Amino acid sequence: MSRLLRSLFVHLTLGGYALLVLFPIVIVLINSFKTRRAIFDDPLGLPTAATLSVVGYGKVLGNAAIGGMFANSVIVTGCSLGLILLFGAMAAWALTEYRFPGNRLLALFLAFGIMVPIRLGSVSILQTMVALDLVNTLTALVLVYVAQGLPLAILILSEFIRQVPGELKDAARCDGVSEYVIFLRIVLPLVRPAVATVGVFTMVPIWNDLWFPLILAPSEGTQTLTLGVQQFIGQFATDWNAVLAALSLAVLPVLVVYALLSRQLIRGITAGALK
Repeated sequence: MSRLLRSLFVHLTLGGYALLVLFPIVIVLINSFKTRRAIFDDPLGLPTAATLSVVGYGKVLGNAAIGGMFANSVIVTGCSLGLILLFGAMAAWALTEYRFPGNRLLALFLAFGIMVPIRLGSVSILQTMVALDLVNTLTALVLVYVAQGLPLAILILSEFIRQVPGELKDAARCDGVSEYVIFLRIVLPLVRPAVATVGVFTMVPIWNDLWFPLILAPSEGTQTLTLGVQQFIGQFATDWNAVLAALSLAVLPVLVVYALLSRQLIRGITAGALK
């Protein structure tokens, strides 16, 4: 009986948390298909024949700049994610497989990078980008996001790489396999769930970020989608149909990536919890 109650409690808790997380997304999606008046009159109601409207999507999709903003977001997120996973896996492999002077100190330094928010250094980052002439470039955003995501990626991947049996690596070395091949063809496939976990956890804050695009790349040619949505928000009037439609479209890539990597993500989280 107690086991049944415990299971029921767990499922109710997880179900409640899922509803709490999905509720804002559903509200945004529902209201993006309603007229402006209906959004304020009944924000929780479903669209009806009288209140159904896709004018917001028409404004967003008809805006030529939105396509460029979406492309900028994809480029920044994709490049940042690729570099974080590549360098993070390589650094995790080096820290766990090899012993060298300063190994523990370097690991502590990386852990410190998780505890201190990178936004505290926004002024110094901006000064550095100005000195390097990287302001209003996508490169500036990629560099910042890579620096932001590497500490967590290295920490998570190190724990999983440490669990790879040493016998597999030693057997490969006895067969004359190089360290690069061992890393790419033996270690990485075994920690694929961890890579997917890091990918999802890293992608979401990069895709949704507004702070660094606002201070490092605010020009029209380098705006990301999250920053571009702000053009529909005015000082005296806000086009809520366009804002909600743009936000709904911005959520889709994240949901697609999560759906594709959900199995690996769950395996990675479960394995991490068991460790």
